[in-house]
Amino acid sequence: MVKWDMAIISQNKKAYHDYAIEETIEAGIQLLGTEVKSMREGKANLKDSYVLIKNGEVFLFNCHISPYSHGNIMNHDPLRTRKLLLKRKEIERMRGKAQQKGYAMIPLKLYFKGSFAKVEIGLARGKKLFEKRETIKEREAKRLIERAMKSR
Repeated sequence: MVKWDMAIISQNKKAYHDYAIEETIEAGIQLLGTEVKSMREGKANLKDSYVLIKNGEVFLFNCHISPYSHGNIMNHDPLRTRKLLLKRKEIERMRGKAQQKGYAMIPLKLYFKGSFAKVEIGLARGKKLFEKRETIKEREAKRLIERAMKSR
């Protein structure tokens, strides 16, 4: 079995606050050369990005990958739409679940697995305001317990 090193480039932390993630799936990304070089420098942002299925293909919208610092006039557009690489069965399964009311597909992580750029997509349901508050209360309670256990 081959052990892959996983270098995380960007995480969408706000997605975990705004949505309840029910299922995740890993997908490859179709990138240009300067985009890969820019991602290796760690210049990518998943904030406000989302995933849609169009004509049986999956696309990543609003993902910002900064232009490569040593690039020339042929640099890429930072907010261009990028195609995600998934198998047909995975696309159909995700389409069926995403069409249910209140569900969305959101990118959670952008990382390199070996030499390949990957994105982790989450099937998410939007949280209500009271659910967000409840999550914050639970997190603070855990912190208090950890501090009490540490000081003993």
